[in-house]
Amino acid sequence: MTKRSRVAWVLATWFGCGRVPVAPGTAGAIGAIPLYLAALRLGRPGVVAAAVLSIGVGVWASSIVARDLRTKDPQVIVIDEVAGMLVTMIPVSHVSWKSLAIGFLLFRVLDMTKPPPIRWLERLPGGWGIVLDDVAAGVAGAAVLAALGATGVLR
Repeated sequence: MTKRSRVAWVLATWFGCGRVPVAPGTAGAIGAIPLYLAALRLGRPGVVAAAVLSIGVGVWASSIVARDLRTKDPQVIVIDEVAGMLVTMIPVSHVSWKSLAIGFLLFRVLDMTKPPPIRWLERLPGGWGIVLDDVAAGVAGAAVLAALGATGVLR
């Protein structure tokens, strides 16, 4: 295995979160929380930057791992959940356990059910299809979080 491939595996599995035997996508979304909290120290622009970076790195890394495994969207790849969770949390202005829990639940429900047009993005080739459906679930989750924030529910 090349160094490039090893790096891709570490990132695609989000430092091993994708290797848990049960619910690796959930583990990946939970694994995104420390990155979210670190990025949040730079405010909303920090979260946006972390989300954009995770999308770009995710497309690259998941393309390599999917090719290595000869599978379209292997469960071991969870960097897409990291990206989607970060996107979901972008509108949260005051982080709390409540906002984290609601954001996490919203993202996971949308990621698992993949309502149209989210599911359609899975048809994209390679890492694009792996990552962008989760990003779309994150956008939908962010819209709901923004609406909840506007009503004061997240406080």
